[in-house]
Amino acid sequence: MPVSVATERKLREAMARLLAGEPLHTDGALTKENLAREAKVSHATVHRAEEVLAEWDARVARPVLRTPGEVQRDEVIADLRSRLREANTRVTELQGKLDALATVTANLYYENLELKKKDTTRRQGRVTALPASGPWPE
Repeated sequence: MPVSVATERKLREAMARLLAGEPLHTDGALTKENLAREAKVSHATVHRAEEVLAEWDARVARPVLRTPGEVQRDEVIADLRSRLREANTRVTELQGKLDALATVTANLYYENLELKKKDTTRRQGRVTALPASGPWPE
């Protein structure tokens, strides 16, 4: 079912604005979705307007799927993801070192306790009782 003359006119005007880089209702990306939004018609209506759609396909050889702002946003996101991956790798590495140090510290603590026990035991073993009467004067 073809579109009305008024709808075809709206689509052609919208196409002209998009191709000129002067959109009124969209971000300016050269997509069929934006053509529909710019003309304020449904996406299905665009596909029923076969002549306008053929002209669109001829004039927009390769549709630009992202606007410059979207490209910049995606580059920033990619950079931030890369930096996050590096930070996570560093955190994992440092956490491994921290865990190893905690293990060593715990082992040294328990070894220290054992050495203190042995030292206390040795000191107690060296003390001897002196005889009540001995060679010294009273």
